[in-house]
Amino acid sequence: MAPVRKKFRLFGVLLPLLLPGFLSFSTLQIRAQAAAPAKPQPPATILLIRHAEKLTDGRIDLSPTGFERARLLPKIFLPAGARPDLPTPQVLFATHISEHSNRPVQTVIPLAAALHLPIDDSFRNDDYPALAAALLSGRYAGKVVLVVWHHGRIPQLASALGATPPYTPWPDAQYDRIWRIDFPNGKPALQDLPYALLPGDSK
Repeated sequence: MAPVRKKFRLFGVLLPLLLPGFLSFSTLQIRAQAAAPAKPQPPATILLIRHAEKLTDGRIDLSPTGFERARLLPKIFLPAGARPDLPTPQVLFATHISEHSNRPVQTVIPLAAALHLPIDDSFRNDDYPALAAALLSGRYAGKVVLVVWHHGRIPQLASALGATPPYTPWPDAQYDRIWRIDFPNGKPALQDLPYALLPGDSK
């Protein structure tokens, strides 16, 4: 029994010495966890669309068909719930004008007017990584965001948002699809949806 008593005595001597250090370590762990920044919340939904149809003579504007698609774009979202699969945007982005195109801004102008929203056109076509970072920064948490972009960068933009493009590259002649990205449990999920606005649009 003597060795057992000695072990208990030794434990009794060491415990007061070890306990404060253990408690201090636990306290530091709790403080570190509390101080760790929360992960930014993503938007509720991001809608990616290509600008409407373009002219074939090199000018930077939409074609007559493109202006008609732009004019009809508000009908997808208004009145609210017109398309149950497409929530009404609360934030609008369009590619900054370049020497080759102002079509993204022209595409979204009628919708911006109908929704009384400004158009953020501060990002250039190749700045899609910065746009993706801004969208995922938490600034637009819980919002529905519509982005009108050039088709050559839409798959890369979707990837930068963490989603998997359903196809890449975006077809040159395709103007009638909408990529909807939701974030269930914080993880991006992409749906490829139709416009169904003009005769001949895909289903």
